[in-house]
Amino acid sequence: MKIYRKFIRIIAVTTAISCTTACSDFLDEEDASNFTTDTYFTKAEHAESAVNGIYEPLVPITNSGFGGGTWLMLEFATGLANTSLGQATNIYLVKDLINNSDNGYGNSYWTEYYTGISRANLAIEKIPEINMDETEKQNYLAEAKFFRAYYYFGLVRMFGNIPIITSSVDLGSDQLFPEQASAEAVYDLIISDLTEAENSSLAWRDASGRVSMGAVKTLLADVYLTMAGFPLQKTENYQLAANKAKEVIDSGVFGLFDTYDELHDPVTKNTGEYIFMTQFAANIQSGNWQPAILPYNLGISAYSAQTGGIFSTNEFVASYEAGDKRAEEKQFYFTNYSLEADRTDSVNLGAPYIFKHFDIEANAQSAQSDLNWCLYRYADVLLMYAEALNEAESGPSTDAYEAVNLIRRRAELADLTGLSQDAFRDAVRIERVHELSFESKTWYDMARWRKAYNPETNELEDFVGHNFSYLPNKALAERELLFPIPTSEMQNNPNLVQNTGY
Repeated sequence: MKIYRKFIRIIAVTTAISCTTACSDFLDEEDASNFTTDTYFTKAEHAESAVNGIYEPLVPITNSGFGGGTWLMLEFATGLANTSLGQATNIYLVKDLINNSDNGYGNSYWTEYYTGISRANLAIEKIPEINMDETEKQNYLAEAKFFRAYYYFGLVRMFGNIPIITSSVDLGSDQLFPEQASAEAVYDLIISDLTEAENSSLAWRDASGRVSMGAVKTLLADVYLTMAGFPLQKTENYQLAANKAKEVIDSGVFGLFDTYDELHDPVTKNTGEYIFMTQFAANIQSGNWQPAILPYNLGISAYSAQTGGIFSTNEFVASYEAGDKRAEEKQFYFTNYSLEADRTDSVNLGAPYIFKHFDIEANAQSAQSDLNWCLYRYADVLLMYAEALNEAESGPSTDAYEAVNLIRRRAELADLTGLSQDAFRDAVRIERVHELSFESKTWYDMARWRKAYNPETNELEDFVGHNFSYLPNKALAERELLFPIPTSEMQNNPNLVQNTGY
C-alpha cells in the first residue's frame, strides 16, 4: 500500500515535467537551469517521470460535480441511465439524442486522450536515448505504448476517423494540422504498440497499479474483439481475441471476487479481480466521482456536493433475471440509505443509484474517497472470451460456457446450457450489459454489435431505430454510432471533416 500511495504522489507532482517544451525559440539566451525536451531525458528517473505523466489524463475523465462529469457521456448514450441534475446541459444533449459538437464531455475526452498520446509520443521518442538498464527501459517503453494504444482505442471508437500523431508536435511541426486517418489505420497502430508492449518483461500484475502484462493482453483482447465487430468486421479476429483472453485466464493471476462488496472496497484495489485501474488515494488524489452517484441533496453523505448526476432507470434494474444477486439492494444498486445526520434513520432515494461505485467510508466520514476507478476487471475478460470463442468456433464450447457461467454463479443464477450459437451470443451480450453496467463499457458494445439493449423486453434490438424507454418518440439514428468531433477542434484544424449527422 505504501508503494501504491507513493506512485499516486509521484504522478501528481511529475505530470508537468512530461509535457515540457523547448523554450529556446522564445529566448535570446538559454538558461542552463531550464529543462527542455532536448536536455531533460538524461537518466532513468527522467524516464520514470515522463511515463508517470502519461497516467494523469485518466484522472480528469472521472471528475464529477454539478456540471456532471466526462465519464457520464458513455452511460447516457446507452439509454439506461437517468439524472436529476437539471443544469448539466452536456448530459441532456446525449440523453435526449440532440447531441452536437459543443458537448463539453466529448471535448474533454478528445483533449485528455490526445494529451496522453502526446506524452506517450514524447516518452517513446526520448527514452531510447537514455543510458539506463535495458530491461527497465523496455518496460517504460511498454507502458508508454500501452497508453498510446489505450487512448487511441477510446478515440477511434468514440469519434471514428481521427488524426494519427506518433511524434512530438511543436509550432513548426508538419503534424500541427493533421488529417484524419481511417479507423483501420488507427487499429493497425494500436495493435503494433500492444504487440511491442507484449515483448517486455512487465509482470502479470503490478501491486502499485502500474501497467502490467495482464493489462496489455486484456486491452489487446478487447481490441481484437472490437475489430471483429462493426465497423471493420474482421471476423478472423474473434479467434485472436479468444486467444488473448485465454492467456489472461491461464495466467492464474486473476480471479473473480467472492462478493460484490469487494468491487468498492479500497482494500481490494489492484488485487483479485482488478486488472487495470485509474489510481486514486484519499488526501492525495481522491477518487472524484462520488458526487455524481449520490442522490440530489438527500443528506446521506459527508460530501457537500450530492448532485444526483446519474442513476439507473427503473426499467434497467428490473431487467435482471429473477433471483439475480446483482439487482438486490446494496449489491450493484441501492434505493435507500441512512442519513448523514443520524445513521439510525434512513431515506428512500426515489431511484436505483449505483452502489458498485459507492465508497462507504468516504460517504460516512471523510468525503475523501480512496477507491480506484476500474478500467478492466476479470469478469470482462471472461465475457470477452465467451463471446469471441462462440464466434470463432461457430457455437458455444465447454470453455465458453464455463467462462460466462462463472459470472452467473456469483450472481446466484443457473448455468447456461444447451444453447445454439445465436442464443448463446445474445445471452453473453446481455450478461455483459448486466455485469459491466455503469463501467463505461455498454455503449462501446452497442456500437460494435450494432445492437441496443431493450430493458423492457430483455432483448437486443437493431441499434438504428431503437427507442430509449424514456424517449419513445425518438429513435437512435446512424449518427449516434459516433460522437461529434468537438467544435474547437473543427475550428482549429481545417483538415478535419465532421462526422455525418452533426
